[in-house]
Amino acid sequence: MKEIKAVIRPTRLDDVREALMRTPGFPGMTVTHVEGCSAPARHQPQNLKEELLDFSPKVRIEMVVDDDHADVLYETVKQAAATGHVGDGLVWMGDVQRCDYLWQPGSQSG
Repeated sequence: MKEIKAVIRPTRLDDVREALMRTPGFPGMTVTHVEGCSAPARHQPQNLKEELLDFSPKVRIEMVVDDDHADVLYETVKQAAATGHVGDGLVWMGDVQRCDYLWQPGSQSG
């Protein structure tokens, strides 16, 4: 299994979600609202106030997927999130050693 994570612009979330919903093997995702900043080499704050407020809103997406669908889902996120401008974010993928659903079909709720 693989874990795909991405930090993207909030304005791209709907496009990413729609693209993923059309992609076979999409298992669902967790979305977290976060803040981030660029590396110092990309943007030099002009004053202390700008330096302290140099965080912009982002969205973090996380999903655990089976190996057979991982590459396609990774590329789907990458293409749907990109605008071609600095600050688009990043996407990465890593191995998952173990993953279990906490709910099992036929189990009692409550």
